Amino acid sequence: MSQNHQETALPRCPGCEEPLEQGDLFCGACGYDLSAVPEPPLDRPTVAISTPGAAAAPGIRHDGPGASGDFELAAPGAAPDPRAVPEPPQAPAPAPAPAAGGKVCVACRAGRVDGDGYCENCGHAQPRERDHMEQELGSVAAVSDRGLRHHRNEDAFAVSTTALPDGSPAVVAIVCDGVSSASRPDEASAAAASAANASLLESLPRGTHPQQAMHEAIVAAAESVNRLAEQAGQEREQHRHQNAPACTLVGAVMASGLLVVGWVGDSRVYWVPEDRSTAPARLTEDDSWAAQMVATGLMNEAEAYADERAHAITGWLGADAYELEPHTASFKPDRPGVVVVCTDGLWNYAESAAEMAAAVPDDAYARPLHGAQVLVGHALDGGGHDNVTVALLPFAVSPQGAGSA
Repeated sequence: MSQNHQETALPRCPGCEEPLEQGDLFCGACGYDLSAVPEPPLDRPTVAISTPGAAAAPGIRHDGPGASGDFELAAPGAAPDPRAVPEPPQAPAPAPAPAAGGKVCVACRAGRVDGDGYCENCGHAQPRERDHMEQELGSVAAVSDRGLRHHRNEDAFAVSTTALPDGSPAVVAIVCDGVSSASRPDEASAAAASAANASLLESLPRGTHPQQAMHEAIVAAAESVNRLAEQAGQEREQHRHQNAPACTLVGAVMASGLLVVGWVGDSRVYWVPEDRSTAPARLTEDDSWAAQMVATGLMNEAEAYADERAHAITGWLGADAYELEPHTASFKPDRPGVVVVCTDGLWNYAESAAEMAAAVPDDAYARPLHGAQVLVGHALDGGGHDNVTVALLPFAVSPQGAGSA
């Protein structure tokens, strides 16, 4: 998660024109070394020579009709030898072929991409795989996007399905948001999402109650993020190593007619009934400054979330967290609907349950991936000031289902 910046105050990368943030040493989009002062370009204009055989001015590139490439020109004042026959142009050396199974550069389409994400042939920085991710798995789908202002995507998600001991299905969605003020937030979110998902896939088939399984999954995610603090940082920006890697987490599990949610931080879960005449609901409470102000009665919700401190979080996963307090809740919906699991990159543009329901397309229950794509588009159309991640889980109700969301 990040603070919004005024567009007019953002410097831009001289290599790709992407917005930069204060203190950047490298462009997060193309890898441009911002610490290097570029050499001034040489003033060597290209001049077309229209008359065959005309002498070209010294230092001017010959690109006239019939020209096959650059060649040496006579020294100033010397007349060219009309009998001289220029040597045929040499073919450029072939680019090294990528190793079997290796990635091919998106720019030159020939060079191999090294482990740091740069082409060994032309040096072009490759797009990060996490800039935009989509996954659909049966009755769950998720989409994550870098947004329009960030240099990288610091969100992560994991979606999966498994079976309970009685053979009935269980569906899992985990969404994590890296804390931008911490070091390596992208690694933190990826580690947390992976660990929480793995924990649920191990505990649910053993018969662990979904709410207990969610609690254990959050603890496992926190431990995985804590371990990152013990490892040497990989970032180039060494001054950002003041804070341990950190992220928020929110997750949902559908199993045995139950909807179980768990969270730490300010990522959220919303319930949107398929019958839009029924009221939607927000199922989580933020660990944030704004939520604290509202809970203590010091501000109303509109005032709190309008404050510049609104998104300061009071709970997160990371070695420097005050105390880990996983929140879990269980619901038993009595009608079909869609569960929206998302980071604040989305809910910043659809904060209330009614606004979120209005943004969810009518066919999201039948087409969850399309629905997630539409919601990410909604955030990008609104400004895309943060990374955006959303998972959609269509919730079906059996005929004997009862209860209330």
